[in-house]
This record gives sequence, structure tokens and C-alpha cells, in this order.
Amino acid sequence: MLKLEMWPITHLFLLLAPSWTSPGSVVSGTTVSSTQSITDGEPSLLSAFTVPAAFPTSVFQNYYVTPRPTTDSQPQPVIIDPVSNVTFPFNLTNPDRTPTHGLDPILYPPALANLTYKDANTLVHDAINSIWAILETNTSDNCSKCTASLLVGQTVARFAPARLPEVMISLCIGTGFQTAAVCEQTYQAATYGAPWTQVLTFANVSGLDGQYICAWLSPTFCPPPTVVPYKVQFPKPRPEKTKTPSRSGKRVKVLHLSDLHLDTRYKTGSEANCTAGMCCRISSTHFSNLNSTQAVTNQPAPLFGSYKCDSPYYLALAALQSILPLTGVSTENPPAFTLYSGDLVAHEIESASGREYVHSTEVSVWQMFKAYIGGPIYAALGNHDSVPTNLESPHSIDRNGPLGQQFSWHYDHISKLWEHYGWIDNATQTQASLHYGGYSIGHPLGLRIISINTDFWYQANNFAFLHADNPDYSGIFSFLVEELQKAEDEGQRVWIMGHVPTGWQGQNALPGGSDAFYQIIERYSPHVISNVFFGHTHEDQVSIFYSNNGTLQTAYDALVTAWTGPSLTPLTNLNSGYRLYEVDTGTWEIFEAYTYYADVNTFTTLNGTGPVFQLEYSTREAYSPAGDWPEGEPLNATFWHRVTEAMEKDKGLVSLFNTYQGKSSIRSPNCTSDACAAGKICYIRSGSTALGRACPQGFGSVQSPYTGVNF
Repeated sequence: MLKLEMWPITHLFLLLAPSWTSPGSVVSGTTVSSTQSITDGEPSLLSAFTVPAAFPTSVFQNYYVTPRPTTDSQPQPVIIDPVSNVTFPFNLTNPDRTPTHGLDPILYPPALANLTYKDANTLVHDAINSIWAILETNTSDNCSKCTASLLVGQTVARFAPARLPEVMISLCIGTGFQTAAVCEQTYQAATYGAPWTQVLTFANVSGLDGQYICAWLSPTFCPPPTVVPYKVQFPKPRPEKTKTPSRSGKRVKVLHLSDLHLDTRYKTGSEANCTAGMCCRISSTHFSNLNSTQAVTNQPAPLFGSYKCDSPYYLALAALQSILPLTGVSTENPPAFTLYSGDLVAHEIESASGREYVHSTEVSVWQMFKAYIGGPIYAALGNHDSVPTNLESPHSIDRNGPLGQQFSWHYDHISKLWEHYGWIDNATQTQASLHYGGYSIGHPLGLRIISINTDFWYQANNFAFLHADNPDYSGIFSFLVEELQKAEDEGQRVWIMGHVPTGWQGQNALPGGSDAFYQIIERYSPHVISNVFFGHTHEDQVSIFYSNNGTLQTAYDALVTAWTGPSLTPLTNLNSGYRLYEVDTGTWEIFEAYTYYADVNTFTTLNGTGPVFQLEYSTREAYSPAGDWPEGEPLNATFWHRVTEAMEKDKGLVSLFNTYQGKSSIRSPNCTSDACAAGKICYIRSGSTALGRACPQGFGSVQSPYTGVNF
């Protein structure tokens, strides 16, 4: 159970500060006072903490804009990159300036011929006319039209690659696929135009690759492809007799943070309820006239954040300040380690992002984490942690040439930051640079943590459509299997961490990659793999992996659990939260999980204080009674399956899970229908895309009203 360790004398004065007195939090339907012990009979930690209003200026040495709690001021710290020694300029994040894309390299595949300007014009003109003719024919279905159009586009990509973006923009606008502004923004060369040119150059557009591309563009073009048979190759067969290490009886704390999405351009007082683009930005705000500085807003952006916005500095540091009083974890009393399951960078539009912007955010976030959290922080890369968003290209796209290395700037930089802060060693940094930011590292207490780049199974990564019949085209699964085999040979326990979940309702991971991961989980669980951790959805979710590819979903067949960490960002319609695990150091099983949150709905009414972060729930207290789970047993896959069995008998338990899924957000839809309950239970039992797609749809996310139909 959670125990309060002795705090250093420098923190004791905080116990007497008024900001430590706050309302009780709700745990499994019961009110817990601020001074009551989180677990009975153990030393007390606060169950709620009111963050001071004042910004903790000591986190950064210097500021372009000094923080002050007014209606128009977010801090603008001076960020110095410890790897490159670059000082990032104020204009990069100036909230009063509409940002533009940086001068990043634009890469095209080599042209198959050296066309003259006139010939290239003719090729483009003929291609556009040919595609229009294909689209206007009445003799083909939409999927055939789409793949035929891709063949025409592929010719332009291969012979005049720099001209393909203008073809895509022309067709996007002409067909009304998107607005003209969105078409220009999306398909210009500096955003997705050049990457799409690479994809079309190398794709098998007449085969599975083309079906994936067309289904991604619109499900009305082609239906989403199903799983294509693929067998993961393992160095050794699964041992006939497997042995799991004994429990040590010693428990340590592990912190799980995810999806901060720091918005360094957040503008306090700007429009927080915009209808397009990034809210809480100068670009989302109307003014009384062209020359006016007076904003006209329906909902001014609060200092600490809002439901349709990413995290401002004030919210990021409020969450970090709450960790010590709520969990006992600090720089002086560190957890065993911290997991960060991806997405540091805001949901920035591509035309306003760039490498420099990503680097400055990375440095800023890690510096804040370092100021409040001791011990190693192990991270996975998220789909928003690179430029353009969602994209990662496999090294094999051009045999490790310029296109295969086009994102190495990111892997090199962020892994060197991890090394700089002492979280990984040089050998691990080299490994992370090679494996797309993924790495395998042994913790001194005996656990092996394997971080992988899940963008290679993410359905929004256009490069993942290449060689779609081979989910391991990037090599991430070969790397994962190699590291798991080493762990099995050495009798090590493993935690796997990534960003994009493989299951739930089946809308995030490509079927092939999801199926390959499921095969790997089944091969090495539960004797090697103890737990899996994801982020990305911003919601509090779990998924169970079963034996036999999930065809037998019983408590006996439950193998391992994937924990999806709640996001720190409120986007969209969520509260801000994080989690702490209590873990046995022998088996690395989780025995308790505490989730903490701040109610974003209160941020507009804060007066003289910061937000209240509080204990939302204890997983054991919330679900163990209904699942009839013994006190001394871990919160493993069998536990979670028993919870789903209890949910089948009690829709109230599903409703509770639904509340926690949105971190108790007032904006979450209710889950009271039979169809919603069946959907939630099915999602929890779905560790793969194929399983998730077979569930009742329309009840997966609490960020908007449910669209599913009741039975």
C-alpha cells in the first residue's frame, strides 16, 4: 500500500501552508477528507492539494516574459538546449504572433527521369485530367476509382516528385474534399506533400498498400482492410514449462505520466471555445476590428487551461507541484522510476510547427520534470513528438538512405537529452537513436523496460502503409522480440511501453501491426512480460491480452494488462490527471494504482489559488469488492477479467469505469444503456484492432457524445 516516506526538512513547512487544506476527494463513491489516510492504518498523505497561485519561477533561470497571474500573461522562459547549446528565440513561442513553419528540409525521392519544365507541366496537366476522368466514370466502385487514381499519382511522384503536392492540392480543392485553406495547409510540400510523394513512389498502390491509403483518405473510398495472415518469427519456441519469479514482498512506487502536450503558445484570455484549429491561441480569437488589440471572446482562456486546449505552463507545473503532497514522490524521495508514455508537443497545425519548435518543447518539458521528479524517467515517443505529426519513415524505405534517415534528427536529439539528464546511458542512447527512439534498459532493481515507437502501427502514419503485408517492415518487432528473448534467457521481468494502444475499439492501430504485437505478447506472457503501458487516447483505459489470440476470453486465459495512462492535457473535454503504481520488486506485478486529477471545470472560477489536484480513485478499492478479489493478489489480467465479469452483472460498475475514463470530467457522456455497457466490456477485453472492431461501436471515447445505438 501507499506509504508516506519521511520528507526532507525543506518540504516540512509546506504542511503548514494554507494551500494544503482542500476539499475531500471521492474514492469509489465515498468522501475522503484531506487529512484522512489514503489507505487505512498507514501514515497519511493528502488526498487533495490546492496548488499555490504563484508560478514557481525557479524552474527556469531566465524569462522573456516573467510569469504573473493576470488575464493576459503566460510565462515565456528562455530555453537553452543542453545538447546543441542553442538558445531558442522568443518569436518561436511568442503567443501574440501567428507562428509559421520553420525552414526544415524537404525531401523527395529521386526522379526516374530528368524532365524538362515543359514536360513536367504536361505530366501534371495530364495526370489531373486523367484522375478527373476516373472519378467521373460510372462503371467502377469507389475503391477501384481510388486505387486507379493512385496509380496516376504514382507516375507523377516517380517522374516529377516535386510537382505532386500541387496535384494533390488541386484535386483536394476541386473535389471539395476539404476547404481550400485546409487543402493548402495539408498538402503543401513542407507539411504532408513531400511525405505523400515518398509514400506513393514506393507503395504497391494496386495491392494492400493502396487499399490502406484509400481507406485512410476516406472509408467511403475503400473499406478498412482486415488482418492479413502474418506469422512473427521467434528465435526459440515458448518453453513448455515457464517460471515466474517469486514476489519479494518489497514494494516501490512508479509514476506514470502521459500526453502533457505543452502549449508554449497558449494565450490567456484568448478564445477557449473555438470551432477550428488550436483554441486558447491568438489565432483562435476575434478582434473588434483589424487594428484593435481588444479580444472579443465567448469564453476567455483561463490561466490554468481549458477543455478544448492543450496544457499551458501553469497547468503543467501545477500538476508537477501536486505530486509530492499527494504521492510522497519528489526529487529527494524519488520513485523507482517514472514512465512517460508519449506526446510532449501540442496539437500544433503543421504549418506552424517545425524541428526547432519540437526541440524547444522537449527541453522545456524535461527540465520541468527534472525539477520535481527524481530517479530515471523512461519515455516513449508519441505521434505528436515529431514533424510532420504522426509520421515516421522506416529505414528500409531507401535502404537506410536519406529518406530512411529523415527523422533521425529527432531520435538523435531526444535520446541525447535522456542521456544528458542521466536517465539512460550512452549505449542505450545509441540504441535509441538507431531504433526510432525505442530502447531496452535494465533497471537496478532487476526489471527490464522496453520502449518502442508505436507510430509504425499507427493508422495515421502514412509510411506504415508501405509493405502493409509485412508489419515488421520497420524492424520494430524484430527489435522487440530480440530484447524479450534476452530477458527470457536471463530470467528477467519486462515492462513494455509505447504510445498508441493496439486494441480498445480498434480505431488506432493498423490490423497487421496490432496482430503482430498480440502474437509477441502471447509468446512471452506472463512469465516475461508483466505489464504493458500506453498513452495517446488521453483517457483512463485498460486492455486485456488473452491466450489463443483472444479467442478464449476467460479469467484462466487472461495473460497481461495494458494500462493506458490518463493525460495531463485536458484536450478534449477531459480533466487533467496522472497515476502512481505500487509494484512488487520480485515479480513487477502492480498491487495498487492511484489516479489523481484536477477538475478543469473549476479553472474559470479560481480566485487567488491554483487548481486542486486530488485522489480520484484507488483501483483496488474501486473494483476489488465487485470482482471478489483477494487483498494480497496483484491487479493483473485475471483481476481485470473478473472486473469485466462483475460489469456484466452490474451496469453501475460500467458507469463508474466510464466516469473514471474521462477523469471525472463533467463533460463525459453517461454510459447507462445495455449497448454502451456491452461495448465497454468488449473494449477492455480487446487487445487488438481485430477484436476491438468486432465490439459494439460508438462508445469508445468519452470526449464527445456517444454515437452508438442501443440494443
